[in-house]
Amino acid sequence: MVQLGGAPERAARVAEMRAGFEARTGAFAPDDAWFEERSRAFWCDAVTRARFGREVKDALTPDERCWLGPLERAHRGLFRAEGETLVDVWSGAELVVTLVDDVSRAELDAGSGQLFDARVVGWEGGDPRRAVRLALLPGALFHPRDATEAIAPVISAARARDLATHDLLDALLRMERTLRSLSRVKAAYAYRPEALGPQAARAPVRRPAKESTP
Repeated sequence: MVQLGGAPERAARVAEMRAGFEARTGAFAPDDAWFEERSRAFWCDAVTRARFGREVKDALTPDERCWLGPLERAHRGLFRAEGETLVDVWSGAELVVTLVDDVSRAELDAGSGQLFDARVVGWEGGDPRRAVRLALLPGALFHPRDATEAIAPVISAARARDLATHDLLDALLRMERTLRSLSRVKAAYAYRPEALGPQAARAPVRRPAKESTP
């Protein structure tokens, strides 16, 4: 599906989806250090939340089309790893995944313990007699380890406001983008309940001016 999204005739649609993703989670450009991980997160959003697979359905094989429904029902959460179990600190769900992409596996194997935004898909291959397999989709975005403590009051504020899952997790991605864009600031500066407001999605992040060399 991602490969099909690279076709010239779909450029306008992909640009539209990316603009919506950036409006919700923060802008990113090729010269940003976080471009690759944000690109993966964008495509994860495109094939799940934006249902891009439906738009290229005719170009998919029968086996590939089997993933359309599961992708659209993907569980998005704010996870932490506890051994082989992923615990969603937002919903309370505990999942043991059987398929993990290489990039996410490297992060999990590093044992850094940070929270991460990801989607998990359940799939039984079209055969109800088979056990459901759980896959962690490529595109997981790991929040900085030192942001974990600051995220706790943000979650509490989101619960008090009865925010939807996407609203909270999109806001946290904006906060992560803010932290990475500014130098010499603590995580608590970017990760705070006040940044949950929708206006934060539209506010551009100002990059600090380059320091002059003495």
